[in-house]
Amino acid sequence: MREDIRLDQFECAPGLRLQAHERVSAIHHENLLQRLDRLEEMMSRLERRLWLTVYGVVAVILAQGVQSFLVVQP
Repeated sequence: MREDIRLDQFECAPGLRLQAHERVSAIHHENLLQRLDRLEEMMSRLERRLWLTVYGVVAVILAQGVQSFLVVQP
């Protein structure tokens, strides 16, 4: 009877190994999704900063144009 129990446990070992591998894969997948979410958030912030820079440059150019227009006409 003792050998039957050992044999049953041995037969379950591949199944347990597969379950462990599935859990590890699920953890890796979850971590990957979290990293992608953080990356998307950082890219969004970078895009906002880029647009603020573009608007700032355009504002400076327009301000210089208006200033030069005001200097020409006294």
